[in-house]
Amino acid sequence: MARYTDAVCRLCRREGMKLFLKGTKCFSDKCPIEKRNFAPGQHGKDRKAKIVGYGLQLREKQKTKRIYFTQEGQFRSYFEKAARSKGVTGEVLLQQLERRLDSIVYRLGFGISRRQARQLVRHGHVAVNGKKVNIPSYQVSVGEEISIREGSRKLPILESAKEFAGHQNAPNWLQIDRDNFTGRMLSLPKREDIQLPVNEQLIVELYSK
Repeated sequence: MARYTDAVCRLCRREGMKLFLKGTKCFSDKCPIEKRNFAPGQHGKDRKAKIVGYGLQLREKQKTKRIYFTQEGQFRSYFEKAARSKGVTGEVLLQQLERRLDSIVYRLGFGISRRQARQLVRHGHVAVNGKKVNIPSYQVSVGEEISIREGSRKLPILESAKEFAGHQNAPNWLQIDRDNFTGRMLSLPKREDIQLPVNEQLIVELYSK
């Protein structure tokens, strides 16, 4: 599957806001958006046009894709499934994205960013109900237990992530035992639980045209 391999800080600069893709760096003075808060590229400083209508909807979709590191085809599949489901389409879309295994691992504090959490899953360090799962897009269900496998718990990045997560608020829809690197999904996240700078209604309008 295709994946983004360029500098991720360019994505934040393109959206004009922090998407928190680099963990601790995003909270430091080293964050590029603190020094160069304009779009990347030769004409980035000159790109001041006001975005309205379709452009606004497109940017919202691109921003959400980049936060969760999904490709266009995969993101559209999430939307189509959300549109067929009961409930508010935009909220169901965000719930599906939050239920991705890499996103859950990040929310549990086992990675300092979704990108790092994705790597942990890909490399086989994560188990669901005691069984190894190395698919980042795996949809976690209510009641399932997510854990770091026994042989992986001494990884240096896990200790760093544990320290970083200690300063963050734990989601109330997840049960977390950071000392034993385990967690459980207690319920589906509500819209107010997903504290992201995303207007999902604009995404719905974009795909509904």
